[in-house]
Amino acid sequence: MAEKIFMKNGILQVPNNPIISYIEGDGVGQDIWKNVQKIVDRAVEKAYAGKRAIAWQEVLAGDKAVAETGQALPDETLEVIKENLVAIKGPLGTPVGQGMRSLNVALRQELDLFACVRPVRYFEGVPSPLKEPEKTNVTIFRENTEDIYAGIEWEKGSAEVTQVIDFLQQQMGVRKIRFPETSAIGIKPISQEGSERLIRSAIVYALENKLTKVTLVHKGNIQKFTEGGFRKWGYELAEREFADQLADGRLVVNDVIADNFLQQILLNPQHFQVVALTNLNGDYASDAVAAQVGGIGISPGANINYLTGHAVFEATHGTAPDIAGQDKANPCSLLLSAVMMLDYLGWKEAGQLITKAVEETILAGQVTGDFAEMLGKLALSTSEFSQRIIEKI
Repeated sequence: MAEKIFMKNGILQVPNNPIISYIEGDGVGQDIWKNVQKIVDRAVEKAYAGKRAIAWQEVLAGDKAVAETGQALPDETLEVIKENLVAIKGPLGTPVGQGMRSLNVALRQELDLFACVRPVRYFEGVPSPLKEPEKTNVTIFRENTEDIYAGIEWEKGSAEVTQVIDFLQQQMGVRKIRFPETSAIGIKPISQEGSERLIRSAIVYALENKLTKVTLVHKGNIQKFTEGGFRKWGYELAEREFADQLADGRLVVNDVIADNFLQQILLNPQHFQVVALTNLNGDYASDAVAAQVGGIGISPGANINYLTGHAVFEATHGTAPDIAGQDKANPCSLLLSAVMMLDYLGWKEAGQLITKAVEETILAGQVTGDFAEMLGKLALSTSEFSQRIIEKI
């Protein structure tokens, strides 16, 4: 019988037949989700001899939601995910420069999914621009709810931006808006509470996975009270809550300026294990680091609130409308996000079966078109690639 996942005393309680929400996604979502679902179901069945199974419950967002309800993100979708705690989703599209804000950002904000977690590692056989991509093995913790992604901004020429600029100039004595008549204005909130809960989660993750180094990435040299606050509060938190681990060497906390991090992660990727960043820096860095191991097509991601238990696991790439419906897309980003989900549930054995099967399939040169062309291999369709994984499981 299907049952809901719930939190008790801060610990996720997962029944043998948990109800998990899924959003198929726009574009190639229709190609990748159905295959990922088959792989996950097979891995769970194999790992637990049929004693565990996921009860999938579809919820709507994006194009499918608009077609059926007239809304891109219906209230019912948010309510169901809130009740079920855990969800997985394919890519969702958002128009650039007009219309609604990002559906992905909306989900993160509405559910307070404050940690965007992106483990980045290399799978042997994947084409990479680096000579030694295997040295890259880092987990990125990106703050998800603050910074410029709070969406506090006013358009150039609007009555609101005029009020804001007048206030800054007349009341706050600001003289550094070079072109006030043609400026748009945005606000960048970064709080101590928001920074601490993200950095605390990164440190706990490191300790649970027997990793020793957590690096705070910031632009505190320029933005001294926002980005600089993130750095300062991170060190204070570590000293206050993890003093024993710091003292005996189980934990090392250091920091690096964001632009230097982007250089060092290329030159010396082995120096980084767990990295905590503010929202915008994390956005840039997570995709840049993913490129080192083959791109976001094979990069998983999750958005998690470790306090409430809410978590949405997702494909990190776009909707790729040019190949949508053609059974060509690489399902690895969503599939490896499903592995993260299984780990989150405590079903690590099923996740390990999938990871091993992905490793073996790619190493055998059995890949989808995005990798096949670079490797000089015959491209498999999405469903063919997925079937190879199922066979290996």
